Amino acid sequence: MREKWILENKKGDFRAVAAACGVDPLVGKLLVNRGIASPQDAHRYLYGTVADLNDPHLLKDADRAAELILAARERGEKIAVASDYDDDGIFSAYALRLAMDRLGVPCRVFTPDRVQEGYGLNERIVREAGEAGCGLLLTCDNGIAALDAVDAAKAAGMTVVVTDHHEVPYAVLKDGTRQQIRVRADAVVDPKQQDCPYPFDGLCGAGVAFQLIRILYSRAGVPEEEAWDLLPYIAIATVADVMDLTEDNRIIVREGLRRLAKTEHPGLRALLEMQNLAGRELSAYHIGFVIGPCFNAAGRLAGVQDAFAVLDAPSQAEGAERAARLIRINEERKKQTEDGLAKAREIVENEGLLKDPVLMLILEDCHESLAGLIAGKLREEYHHPSFVFTRTAEGLKGSGRSVEAYPMYDRLTEQKDLLLRFGGHAMAAGLSLLPENYETFRKRMNEACGLTAEDLRPVVRIDSPLPLGYLSETLLSQMELLEPCGKGNRSPLFAGQHFTLERLRRVGRDGSTARLTVRDPDGTAAEAVLFFGAEALCAFLAEEYGAGAVTDAMAGRGWADVALTFVPRINEFMGRRSIELQVKNYCRIR
Repeated sequence: MREKWILENKKGDFRAVAAACGVDPLVGKLLVNRGIASPQDAHRYLYGTVADLNDPHLLKDADRAAELILAARERGEKIAVASDYDDDGIFSAYALRLAMDRLGVPCRVFTPDRVQEGYGLNERIVREAGEAGCGLLLTCDNGIAALDAVDAAKAAGMTVVVTDHHEVPYAVLKDGTRQQIRVRADAVVDPKQQDCPYPFDGLCGAGVAFQLIRILYSRAGVPEEEAWDLLPYIAIATVADVMDLTEDNRIIVREGLRRLAKTEHPGLRALLEMQNLAGRELSAYHIGFVIGPCFNAAGRLAGVQDAFAVLDAPSQAEGAERAARLIRINEERKKQTEDGLAKAREIVENEGLLKDPVLMLILEDCHESLAGLIAGKLREEYHHPSFVFTRTAEGLKGSGRSVEAYPMYDRLTEQKDLLLRFGGHAMAAGLSLLPENYETFRKRMNEACGLTAEDLRPVVRIDSPLPLGYLSETLLSQMELLEPCGKGNRSPLFAGQHFTLERLRRVGRDGSTARLTVRDPDGTAAEAVLFFGAEALCAFLAEEYGAGAVTDAMAGRGWADVALTFVPRINEFMGRRSIELQVKNYCRIR
C-alpha cells in the first residue's frame, strides 16, 4: 500500500521559540511540530536537566507509599518486590532492590513464570512472599489490575503498595462513562489514575519506581545525587518499554544514556564491550535494539534469573561470562522470531487475512513469549492492528500490537465477556481465551473496530522541505539537541521534490544497501544512503521509468526525477566529515 506523505505545519511562532533558545529557525519549527510551542517548554525540552523532573510528591499515594515502606523498616520487616519478566520489570525491580539495600531494608524480588503463570502479581507470589517472612508487598510495573492477588495478600496480613504505569481497569456505567476500579492496596501509585495530579502519565514502571525512590531517599536523609546513579537502569526500562520520549522520560533517558556510556557496572560494562558499544556515545537506538533485547530475551526463553545474574555480577570477568550467556539467549530469540514471522507471513498471504482490518492468526509450534514480537513485525509490515495467538494448556494466549487509530485496550474491554484475561494499553495488549471463542472474538473485533482504509494506510510525517544548500554542520549539531529520539519524539524528517538520481551503487555483502548521488533543483548535490532497500529501489525505477533508468544510474549518468524523504547526518570516514542523507522514502511526482 502506498504511503501517505503529510507535511507537518503546526501553528506556533517557531521563530520566537528559536530565538529564545538560541537555535536556527528550522529547529524552532521542529519543536513546534512536536507540540513544543512556548519558549519555556522549548528550553526544558532542549536543555532540561534532572532538576526539571516533575515533583514526585505529585504522584497520588507516593508519600503514603514511602511512609509505609519506612514504617516497615522501623518494624524490621522484610519487603517483597513483585515485578515482571520484561525489561521494565527487571530494571524497576533492580532499582528498588538497590534502594532498599541503601535504606537497610531486607528485600527479595519475586517474578511470575512467563509461560506457566503469565504477566502480573499472582497468588503463588503472595504465598511465597508470606512464607519468606515478608510483611510488605511492593509491586512494580504491575499490580494495578491484580485485584484477586492483592486481596489475597491483604487477607494474609501483608501491607500492599502497588506501583504501576498500566491502564487502570474500568467499568462502563449505564450512561457510558468509565469508572476506574481501584485495587484494594494500602497505597496505589500509578499516574494513570483519574485523580492523580502528576502532570505526565507516560512514565514506565521503572519511572514510577524511581520517583518513589526519590521520596524515600529524601525522607531517609540520603543525598539526592544517589538517586541519579539509578538513571541508567531507568533509561533502559523507559526505552525498552517503548514509552514516549517526552517530558520526564526525555530527561531520564538523556541523562541515563550519558551515565550508561561511562558505567563501571561489571555486567553492563561487559555487555557494552561485547556489543562494541564501550566508549561510544549511546543513543536510544542502542537500548531499543541492542541492550534491551538481551535482557528481555532472558524472560522470554530462559529465565529472568539470567538477566538479574548480569546485574548482580560481582566482577568484570564474571560479568563477561554472564553477559555472553545473555547474548546467546538473544541470538536464539532472534532466530525463533524470524522463523515464526516467516510462518506468520505464509498464513497471512495464503489465507487472505488482510481482508480483515484487524489481523488475527494462530501460530502453531511457536514459543508463546515471541507472539508479541511477531505481532509487532506484522503490524509494521502490513499496518494492521495485529494479534498472534499460541496454544497453551489453558487455551489460546495472544499478544497484540496496534496502529495509532485503534485503541487496543478499549476494544478488548468491549469484548471482555469472551476473554479469560487481558491487559495492556492503547498500542499493545496481552490476552487469553478459550479456543471455542476464537472465531467469535475475531468476528466481533473486526465488526466493532471502526477502522477505515485510510486508517490502515502508512503515514509518513515530514517536518519541512529542505533545500540541500541550507544544510550545515552547525545546523545538524543543533538538531542533535532533539535527541534522544524514538517513540513520541521521532527523528526530524525532511523532503524534497524533483531530485535527480545521478548515481546508484549497490553495496554490502549482499548488495542490499544503495549508495546514491542526488542533486536537488537548486543544483546542490549530496551523497545519500538507503539501507537494505537497493532491490526495491531498482524495481521502482524500472517500473516507473523503464529498465534504462537503472542501467544509467548504475553507470553514473542517472536522470530519473524522484521525490525523497531523508534524515541528514554527519558521516565520518577515515577522518573525513561530510553531510550524508539517509533516505527513508521515495516516490515519483506525476
